Amino acid sequence: MFDFVRKHTKVMMFLMFLLIIPAFVLVGVDGFRDASGGTKAVATVASQSITQGEWDQAHKIEVDRLRASMPTLDVKMLESAEARYVTLERLVRERVLAEAAQKSHLNTSDARLARELQTNPTIASLRKADGSLDIERYRQLAASQGLTPEGFEARVRNDLSVRQVESGILASAFSPTALADISLNAFFERREVQIARFTPADFASKINPTDAELEAFYQANQALFQAPESASIEYVVLDMDAAKKTISINEADLKTYYEQNVQRLSGKEERRASHILINAPKDMPAADRQKAKERATSLLAQVRKAPDSFAETARKNSQDVGSAPSGGDLDYFGRGAMVKSFEEAAFALKKGDISDVVESDFGFHIIRLTDIKAPKQRSFDDLRASLESDLKTQQAQRKYGELAESFTNGVYEQSEALKPVADRLKLEVKTAFNVRRVASPSATGVLANPKFLAAVFSADSVEKKRNTEALEIATNQLVSARITKYTPARTLPLAEVRTNVRERLVNTRSAELSKKEGADKLAAWKTGASAATLPAAVLVSREQGQPITGPLLDAALRADATSLPAWVGVDLGAQGYAVVRVNKVLPRTVVAPATAKQEREQYAQWIASAESQAYYQLLKERFNVQMKVQRPAGTTNDQQAARE
Repeated sequence: MFDFVRKHTKVMMFLMFLLIIPAFVLVGVDGFRDASGGTKAVATVASQSITQGEWDQAHKIEVDRLRASMPTLDVKMLESAEARYVTLERLVRERVLAEAAQKSHLNTSDARLARELQTNPTIASLRKADGSLDIERYRQLAASQGLTPEGFEARVRNDLSVRQVESGILASAFSPTALADISLNAFFERREVQIARFTPADFASKINPTDAELEAFYQANQALFQAPESASIEYVVLDMDAAKKTISINEADLKTYYEQNVQRLSGKEERRASHILINAPKDMPAADRQKAKERATSLLAQVRKAPDSFAETARKNSQDVGSAPSGGDLDYFGRGAMVKSFEEAAFALKKGDISDVVESDFGFHIIRLTDIKAPKQRSFDDLRASLESDLKTQQAQRKYGELAESFTNGVYEQSEALKPVADRLKLEVKTAFNVRRVASPSATGVLANPKFLAAVFSADSVEKKRNTEALEIATNQLVSARITKYTPARTLPLAEVRTNVRERLVNTRSAELSKKEGADKLAAWKTGASAATLPAAVLVSREQGQPITGPLLDAALRADATSLPAWVGVDLGAQGYAVVRVNKVLPRTVVAPATAKQEREQYAQWIASAESQAYYQLLKERFNVQMKVQRPAGTTNDQQAARE
């Protein structure tokens, strides 16, 4: 088939022209875009749609940003449905605030934009030594975000306008000291409580299920006893190491490379110097700076008359507290270790020479060069291994693109096997067994990559056992796999999981008995508190380091304490049941004035954040925001608010 295409290229181009052009006429460009799902609306704000393509692009930018700032972050977390939905909500928030800024005529002037760009630390890092902006690097910065410089500036302008919407609310929020103290004291109040626990383990010995009960529990809960789908696969990886194996270096090239790089590979020259420093920072008044220079000039004349007195003069006069005690000695240093003016002067001297007065940001230096450590030129045989490795790496980088194209075409054109492309490119066909759709904690390399596993368990791969497409899972790393044996998810037979079934049934019934016992005791103790058998009382609060935590602590602190003692029952799920008796409510311990001030400031921030969030919810209603994608079960409004 592919041979026919190659031999009849012009004929095929003519046929494709006849097929494609009418399709564009009938369907239109937008029709093709819609077919890809890129223009499908995932949310609307004020009748303006946010498309699937915009969502995908926004999430890609967010993932790239997070991976750049946190290289060790688990990529699987970033590609989850919950993470993607958070990106969509952030995108909706940006649109809502932008709409509010436009409706309120909150614009950003050119002067305000210019000030923002001038103070931006990222852009400041793009400035040249003379203070002018490196336009080419500025273009690259914008391009890394998929923008032109004009588009980047438009985004910054929009962000500044949007900020005005929220800043008006945040700036107007306030919290009186008295109100903050009342709220904080109530939040951190202490309670004396007694807690009786009823744990499933105390009732497990009373449970002895019959075979019929085990069978019934097994039949009713088969989802708990399933073996997940798995596959045996073979896969091939093309990376830089594989590319290097295809490279052979001849002796002549190796020797030429040695001659060109021997100085660099042998090491850098180092110099040892001593100096006398007279401090004169750049912000020092000009008159004082001139006096410092005159003093340095006087000392220079002195040491030039008696060079052997340099160390003693440095000890008595140098204002470099680090080197003065050792006669100004700075030990050995290479290029790049000192400020530019100092380095240029030191590397221009001969051994034993004393420099003129050298000015730097620190002040005025007098430098004496005491030694030169020249690198020993290494022989060809010494460097042979590293030379060969360097050359192979360079040539492999140039050849990788060609190999990648051959690899990509090969796994597609001969989709029934990986051996042909492996043989052609001298790659190893690797195997793996019991591979699952979700990587096991012990998996490494490609077998731990979510993108790779998704391709392996795609419908085409599972049903037809064809090669996956060539997947780029890292820089300069392509992989393709095919399933050799597929085992679908299945319910394990009762005989195989009988012990597990019994354990689960006993745990379930023990938890039920513990909850019943706890609820019965709670009812009895409420009517006859004198009969209650409770452990010693403990003090609990929302401060750190409490004797109880989680739902039990929440229940103890939320119990209605208007009438004491107060009783509350707490369902702890698989951990059973607890009965809490609240005996006393005590004020929080007195905190230091500095801590109290910090807490009030934090409380004011909470108030401002709550008002800002409430205003945002009002804007969502005003602009008729509609989410057309269902919220994943793991994402809540509280989580999203916390991220914002």
